[in-house]
Amino acid sequence: MLRQVVASPPGWQRTLLSRIPSPRRSIEDTPAVPAPPARRIVRSHLSVTGAGLAAVFYCLSFTPSLLPRAWFLQGVVAGITAAMGYALGAALGALGRRLHGPFRARTALIAWSALAAVVPALVGIFLWLGTRWQRDLRVRLGMAPVPEYDIARTVGASLLTFGLLLLIARLLRLATYGCALLFRRVVPQPAAYCAGTLVVAVLAYSALDGLLIANLFTTVDRLAAVENSGTGNGVTVPASTLRSGGPQSLVQWDSLGRQGRTFVAGTPTVEELTRFAGRPAIEPIRVYAGLTSADTLARRADLVVREMDRTGAFDRAVIAVITPTGTGWVDNKVPRSLEFMYAGDTALVSMQYSYLPSFFAFMGDRSEVADAADALISAVRARWAALPATTRPRLLLFGESLGTYGMEMTFGTPERLAAGADGALLLGPTFANPSHRALTEGRAPGSPIWDPDYPGLPVEFADDAAELRDRSGPSPKVVYLQNATDPVVWWSWDLLWKKPQWLIGQRAPDVTPDMHWYPGITFWQITCDLVFSNKVPTGHGHSYRSETVDGWAALAPPPGWTTADSIRLRALLDG
Repeated sequence: MLRQVVASPPGWQRTLLSRIPSPRRSIEDTPAVPAPPARRIVRSHLSVTGAGLAAVFYCLSFTPSLLPRAWFLQGVVAGITAAMGYALGAALGALGRRLHGPFRARTALIAWSALAAVVPALVGIFLWLGTRWQRDLRVRLGMAPVPEYDIARTVGASLLTFGLLLLIARLLRLATYGCALLFRRVVPQPAAYCAGTLVVAVLAYSALDGLLIANLFTTVDRLAAVENSGTGNGVTVPASTLRSGGPQSLVQWDSLGRQGRTFVAGTPTVEELTRFAGRPAIEPIRVYAGLTSADTLARRADLVVREMDRTGAFDRAVIAVITPTGTGWVDNKVPRSLEFMYAGDTALVSMQYSYLPSFFAFMGDRSEVADAADALISAVRARWAALPATTRPRLLLFGESLGTYGMEMTFGTPERLAAGADGALLLGPTFANPSHRALTEGRAPGSPIWDPDYPGLPVEFADDAAELRDRSGPSPKVVYLQNATDPVVWWSWDLLWKKPQWLIGQRAPDVTPDMHWYPGITFWQITCDLVFSNKVPTGHGHSYRSETVDGWAALAPPPGWTTADSIRLRALLDG
């Protein structure tokens, strides 16, 4: 009877016994209460495939590019590229789970163990290599080495950047989940998640464009306007009638803008010009019109021409029309080089079209520089062409960076650019320049893209201004100076997916052989190189300065000018 009770207890006993936990079951066997969705999304574990690719991308971000990078810039580059790798790896992992099911716990444990064993050593190796690459790159460009402890600050900046991007991504994912919960009340779950993703994407883009970018441009515009209204240290109203803003000038001093006032005040003295030339010199002419000098581009261009007539500019040996950068800035070594070469027998004219830095002027509305260059060059050329061909002065054109884009857009084709004046000097042409692109794509077979030959047109390219001294034959009509390490010249969208031609075959002497192309990564590296492209020695990056001497000497040398004179003048300008 006892055996029967034990073997088969009554129903109420079976019910009671069923509620007693088995001693063989552990707490871990009981199903856990799922965490709230918000906490689960924000605090979820890292993807193993994402972590693996993030580590690979992180290491590759330390490979060299065109220019050395400061520690914080390298940190941002490393953090962004690691986030790119994580996003790609997480997407591939999600696709794999969708096709083949989730990873087994043992497989995931093995993968994490492998990463823990390999990644620290791999990162350490690339940190050491990155330090060496950056040091070698700085030596190659003639720059001082940086402290060794910068690598620790770089790692900290990269981790902060990666963590911030990961947090933003998970917050967006949480927002998508919340929107999907709302849509699930009226549509099936797959459609709800698609709709939620679309809504969050549109809102995120609107916030980025309407709040961040718009406010950024507004802030930059406000600061640039304040900067434009100021006057540089040591800049005073000229006492000469041969400069805009001075006595009898048709242009008011206050209307010139900061860069215009600096331009007209930077003229060398007659004594300085005489000392260099070894013969009597005359006072140069400088003419400038600011944004508020007249209310339209056409009126500002007409004002410049009338100012040239007032000062006697068309009686000088040389007239140079300068298309400035976005702020209206003209590197003073450009006009001074011509003025010293011609002992002051020059008239240099320019006109402001914006007070924004070139990057913002280019991204905002690049038609401004094209319209301004067209208005000024056309007005000056019309007045110049009306003079007798035997007595009119040489007409030269100059543009740097964004200014080269305006010059090229004025003429449209390389042929018209070459025929448009007695000489055109373009420094650091942008990647968007149509004539520059046509010339490099149509270059002679075998010539490198960084120093191309273009038969049939009087056009000369030089990645080193000094090589212009050794050329023979007739003088060119157009000279492009483009440093092989200038990211303004070589940046392009297709760096994302395509290896650039300047990394194929023979490389320029100052492009490190340790640089290689990686999809996405090289694009970010060259983009970040733009930030400090002017903070390098002359002849590298976007720094040209006294190289204009060799450019002018190739285009329009004064009688008796020699290579020794070019070397002497460059030393004077750089001194």
